[in-house]
Amino acid sequence: MTAQTEQRVRHRRKVTGRRAVIAGVSALGITGAAVFATGSLLSTAGAATSAWPTENGSKPVSRTIPVSGTYDGGLARFYGTGDLGGSGQDEGQDPIFELADGAVLKNVIIGSPAADGVHCKGSCTLQNVWWLDVGEDAATFKGKSSSAVYTVHGGGARNADDKVLQFNGAGKLVVTRFQVENFGKLVRSCGNCSTQYKRTIIINDVDVTAPGKSIVGINSNYGDTAALRKIRVHGDSAEKIKTCTRFEGNSTGKEPKELGTGADGTSCRFSSSDITYE
Repeated sequence: MTAQTEQRVRHRRKVTGRRAVIAGVSALGITGAAVFATGSLLSTAGAATSAWPTENGSKPVSRTIPVSGTYDGGLARFYGTGDLGGSGQDEGQDPIFELADGAVLKNVIIGSPAADGVHCKGSCTLQNVWWLDVGEDAATFKGKSSSAVYTVHGGGARNADDKVLQFNGAGKLVVTRFQVENFGKLVRSCGNCSTQYKRTIIINDVDVTAPGKSIVGINSNYGDTAALRKIRVHGDSAEKIKTCTRFEGNSTGKEPKELGTGADGTSCRFSSSDITYE
C-alpha cells in the first residue's frame, strides 16, 4: 500500500546437522519469537517448493474475518464477495482476514477475489497460507512496535501484479520455506508511508519462480536491512529478477528514489552463494 492508504549467485549453501541449523538461525538473528506453533526452529534444509494444496471446500467472505488466538482454516478456500469482491490494485481495500497482535493464521487458501488478503495489526504468524491470485497485496504488516515479529512460514503466492508481502509497520519480518511465482515484489518495505520505521527483513529457504521483478525492496535511509539465505530462483537464466533493491524512502507520499541493487554488506546482506539459479 502507499502512504495515502496508510494514512487513511550461483552455489547452493549446504547446511547439515543440528548444530548447523542452530548456527544458521543465530546468524540470521532469528529469536524465539520466530519459533513456530509446532515448536520447531526454522528449517534450513530442503527445497521449499512443494505441490500446491487441494482445497477442502470453499467459503465466501463478505466481511473481514477478525482473528485473535489461532485460526485454522482446514485448507478451505476463502474468497471475497460483496464489498470484498475486488481483486485489482485499487488502494484502500479491506482484507479477508485481520489478525490481532499475536494471532496465528494457518492452513488457509485465499482464492479470487482476494481483496487485500491478510492484515496483521501486530506480531503475527502466517503458517501454510496460500494465495492463488493476489489482489492488492497478499499480506500487510502494520504493527507499531519495534519489537514486533511477523512470521511467514510455508505457503506461497501466485499472480501478484505488484507486491506480495507489504511491510508498513515496525519490527522484523521473517519469511521461510515460502514459494512465489509470477509476481512484482516478494517483500517491500513501504517506500512512502506517512509514518516510517526501521525495518528488518529475513528471507530464508525460499523458491522464486519467474516472471518477477524483485525479491525485496528496502529503505536504506531509514536503516532497513534485508538478509537473504538459501534463495532458489527458477526460470530466470538471464538473472533479470533483482535481488535486494535499496530505495530512499520518504513520508510524503512521493515515489521513492531507487539507489541501487545487490549486496552491499550493510543494508542488503547476502553473498553470491546465497542465491542459486536453477
